[in-house]
Amino acid sequence: MVSWQNWWPMSKSTDRIRIEVGFDGGQTLVALVDEASADKLEKALVDGLDGALTLDSEDGRTIIATRRVVFVTRYARESKLGFGG
Repeated sequence: MVSWQNWWPMSKSTDRIRIEVGFDGGQTLVALVDEASADKLEKALVDGLDGALTLDSEDGRTIIATRRVVFVTRYARESKLGFGG
């Protein structure tokens, strides 16, 4: 018997955080990353890292030139969908 759970794509980790990264040319990158990657990006920017940073997201690997980052928005974890009263 085949059920829909067998083919439904699931992320490797359920704890994904949505981030938005704005660059000095006006481009924006929105990605779902794990908490460790979001922390790594935040630490690199706070520490003033001048170089490249690799982030693994659900869409693949992205290399970010930290000197080009203008802002980062780290969204709160989304609440789970469901029915409630």
